[in-house]
Amino acid sequence: MPHIQGQDRYTELQFPPTLDEYVSPDNPVRFIDAFVDQLDLAALGFARVTAAVEGRPGYAPGDLLKLYLYGYCNRIRSSRALERETHRNVELMWLLKQLRPDHKTIADFRKVHSEALRGVCREFTQLCKEMELFGGELIAIDGSKFLAVNSRRRNFTVDKLQKILKEADEQIALYLNELEQQDAEAVATAPEPTERLQRKLERLKARKAKHEALQTQMQAQGQTQLSLTDPDSRRMVDGPNTPISYNVQTAVDAKHKLIVAHTVTNDVTDQTSLAAMALQAQKALDVEALDVVADRGYYDSQNVKQCVAAGMTPYVAKPPTSKNGPLGRFTKESFLYDAAQDVYRCPAGESLTFRFEVMQKGRLLRNYEVPASVCRNCALKVQCTDAARGRRIRRWVDEPLLEEMRERVKANPQKMQQRREMAEHPFGTLKRGMNQGYFLCRGLTKVRGEMSLSILSDNLKRVFNILGVEAMLAGLTARRTAKA
Repeated sequence: MPHIQGQDRYTELQFPPTLDEYVSPDNPVRFIDAFVDQLDLAALGFARVTAAVEGRPGYAPGDLLKLYLYGYCNRIRSSRALERETHRNVELMWLLKQLRPDHKTIADFRKVHSEALRGVCREFTQLCKEMELFGGELIAIDGSKFLAVNSRRRNFTVDKLQKILKEADEQIALYLNELEQQDAEAVATAPEPTERLQRKLERLKARKAKHEALQTQMQAQGQTQLSLTDPDSRRMVDGPNTPISYNVQTAVDAKHKLIVAHTVTNDVTDQTSLAAMALQAQKALDVEALDVVADRGYYDSQNVKQCVAAGMTPYVAKPPTSKNGPLGRFTKESFLYDAAQDVYRCPAGESLTFRFEVMQKGRLLRNYEVPASVCRNCALKVQCTDAARGRRIRRWVDEPLLEEMRERVKANPQKMQQRREMAEHPFGTLKRGMNQGYFLCRGLTKVRGEMSLSILSDNLKRVFNILGVEAMLAGLTARRTAKA
């Protein structure tokens, strides 16, 4: 029995008479088209919204924005790949009305409209809020590293430069020693080996001078890292094989796991990002009270204080940072604070009383101590401290905020489990499912615009699955009616 046979290539076919008939009513491109058309592109900061009277006509920014939104939703990000799709993709032919911009025009549009692209992402977030897709009660904050356009070889740290210069000095000394031996022996050596050594020596000295210039530049700018291809990118974790990246921060709402706020930084840790992301999410959701959950990498007393002051309730577990714990000694948690008497009780039952205050890293700390004579004669001193003056405990003046949060975290372990379910899978979707775990642009400003396209495309696809295209189009219609 023969296989299924296809049509003969030379058979005359009758296609639908209009391009619109190739695009079904529930095709996502119909929403992309309607969404961009209702945006105030000039207010968002897009250039050339109104065509110039003179000169060669350019492409409307709305058409190029539609092209990028379609591309990011369908794993097509490079300008050359997008240009190819405009020639063969029926959905794009419909969306762009058969326009075919070249790759240079496409790439330039993304580079120069970083802030405007971030505004488009905020507009869709606002639309989701109007369609009641956010719960506005609980958000999870998390960060992930996205690869930058900068190789490890072209990134330098203080330690790496010191190691390179040390190796260069050793090699230069080796070559100089070889030259001196040849001169001392006064043997009939052909001139070529000596000349070859001289050339190697000159190249090595030139490389050393280049690295010394980088070291001087780093010291002058007060930096701990220097990247040559993308100056804003950073090595996020110590190690020779660590890729050079950016730190992407997101705040995810609990109701449908939609990203309500995001940013891109080059901070090597997440510790200082809690309050900034929480405040950004609170503003986007337009709520006063909000539960904020994050992993222990966000534990920072000042950030917790800012969240509480803004009416939010943070849930962040305290990381084990004590140096005494690994040594088998009592940690600060082993000392009980008596608020009524303003003293700490040590495991031996002695009282640590207040002695003095000190300002450290913007925090006012109160110091509590046991008399040195008491500590010296204590049977538990070996388990407590090796300091001659005795054990000292420092307490932040706003320590009750951290103690209350510690109790909340202990009483609500399900929130930490919920955090993993909310915050981590959007990063997995972006990196694996959508192949967007790396940036194509360089510089913090440009990658922020690029990241907005990735976040918007992820939210778009989720809402397509939640509501469907026709319901989203109805929501756009209701929005236009409300504005009118």
